[in-house]
Amino acid sequence: MVILREGICPGINEDFIKSLQSEDIRTVEDFVLCNPEELAQKCSLSYKALVAVRRVLLAQYTAFPVSGADLYEELLSSTAILSTGSPSLDKLLDSGLYTGEITELIGSPGSGKTQVCFSVAVNMSHQLKQTVFYIDTKGGVCANRLLQMVQTKTPNMEEQMEALQKIKVFRVFDVFSLLACLQNLRSNGLQKVGAVLCENLLIEVVVCSGSLGYSQASVGGGSVKALMVDSVSAVLSSMLGGKQNEGMSLLMQVAGELKMIAKDFNIAVLVTNHVTKDGNGHLKAGLGQSWSHVPRTRVLLQRLENAETSSLRTATLTKSSRQACHLVEEFDLCHWSEETRTSISGKRKLESSKP
Repeated sequence: MVILREGICPGINEDFIKSLQSEDIRTVEDFVLCNPEELAQKCSLSYKALVAVRRVLLAQYTAFPVSGADLYEELLSSTAILSTGSPSLDKLLDSGLYTGEITELIGSPGSGKTQVCFSVAVNMSHQLKQTVFYIDTKGGVCANRLLQMVQTKTPNMEEQMEALQKIKVFRVFDVFSLLACLQNLRSNGLQKVGAVLCENLLIEVVVCSGSLGYSQASVGGGSVKALMVDSVSAVLSSMLGGKQNEGMSLLMQVAGELKMIAKDFNIAVLVTNHVTKDGNGHLKAGLGQSWSHVPRTRVLLQRLENAETSSLRTATLTKSSRQACHLVEEFDLCHWSEETRTSISGKRKLESSKP
């Protein structure tokens, strides 16, 4: 809302503003919505002067129209769809993770949320040659497990290390550190942040032939196309409930940062969240109603019934703007890589051979 004031544009002086205020016209919006002819009669102002000022204000404060076709072409040219590496999950997500959007995995403890994040990160770093930023809020990142997953894709140790170096891990354990991390990523630019937060990118890999360590790896070697936060609920859920207004404010700040990063840098954001039960006993995403509008797509992960020791999981689409909800796919956490059919699909394919 822009307040009318002297000097805002030629022709508006103190007397002009007082005449408008006498008719309770105080903002640019109030002024441009009025009929100039009627206003001239009520305020005893020049009709020509009112029309001239109105044209200037419209030119300064009105957005230029853009056709739907132009917006669609822009979307096609900027959107990429990143395969998760699992055909079953890709099918559920309408080909994979979309850049510029937030996708959420929800599930009970042990449902496989972190394991899916690992698998997606490894697929992107090895198959797509892209850098992945992984924000770990639970201390759940296991370098050896990541290495084992990379080893199923290639026996070449150099390629294994190259893939692991593209997974940049940030460890944060409270909401304030998470916000600071997200703000640093956004304000410093994703491509330049490696030097800023290099102390949070330490990963040590132990293999049977000895200890291979690397640290302070630069972000180079592949553009950043994905950001993962595992999990948002781990640092936010304790801040919510009761009269904790600060918690709701922090939740919306986190949501805002994630949305801006996804949109401004055109990357896919994947977050994990816990589940609660509604009044009918059905599982629903945690963090409340305000958070429910943040992800564009939401997937519920569950163990198969009567299969506590099995690695089989079901993925149910509970929110999507592209597919019918309640679609269900089954996949195996332990044989993720064996499902792989294609590295990436979509409107604009990334060239995996290029950095």
